[in-house]
Amino acid sequence: MTASGQRIALADVADIRIEDGPPAIKSENARLNGWSFVDIEGVDVGTYVEQAMAVVQEELDLPAGYSIAWSGQYEYMLRAKEKLTYVVPLTLAIIIILLFLNFRNFTEVGIIMGTLPFAMIGAVWLMYLLGYNFSVAVGVGFIALAGVAVEIGVIMLVYLNQSYQAMLETCEQKGLTPRRETLRHAVLHGAGMRVRPVMMTAAAIIGGLVPIMLGTGTGSEVMGRIAAPMVGGMITAVILALLVIPVLFYLWRRGPLSS
Repeated sequence: MTASGQRIALADVADIRIEDGPPAIKSENARLNGWSFVDIEGVDVGTYVEQAMAVVQEELDLPAGYSIAWSGQYEYMLRAKEKLTYVVPLTLAIIIILLFLNFRNFTEVGIIMGTLPFAMIGAVWLMYLLGYNFSVAVGVGFIALAGVAVEIGVIMLVYLNQSYQAMLETCEQKGLTPRRETLRHAVLHGAGMRVRPVMMTAAAIIGGLVPIMLGTGTGSEVMGRIAAPMVGGMITAVILALLVIPVLFYLWRRGPLSS
């Protein structure tokens, strides 16, 4: 409506048409940008983005002034992966230092650290059966499992050492020469004394974490992936503590003894 009362149609001063366009204009770092959201299923984020990046690089020619950046969960994954590259070695280094301060013997530290991957086998199998991919939560679960497995190994090794020292003292008092058969009985005695504590520890951890692993609701996706490695790993950790560590201890100590 003009000041003189005349009506002017919008079509008289503008070209009106319907076109597809962005729902909003966004900018980042002083550059216009557009977002393409992708929902994936049946594949982890890292694998999908790697495959998508290869296809985009092969099929798409970007004009000058254009660029592509992959963000969202993939960006968070890269940040977490970068942190895990130094958190995991730092954790293992702290475990080794604490073990050495306790035993003052690199051989015993080597026994525990060398058998630590065996404790992880159950965690890997359970992750495979549940269909979980590696994530930050899973990494945290593996770190926690490593600490518990080392703790169980330390308990077993301490009692094996006590039984070994008792055997040496008994042989010295009776004027006998320690033999491999005597060592075998000492190892069996020391390991037998730790069966109940090891089983109780494993049962308490598994019983406490299974409801978390199988639970549903807010946060269950993360908590389940933290609990799963510990639940599966405790099964092989028990086998490690009750069978593997005593055998390695016997093989180590029998060297200077006569048969």
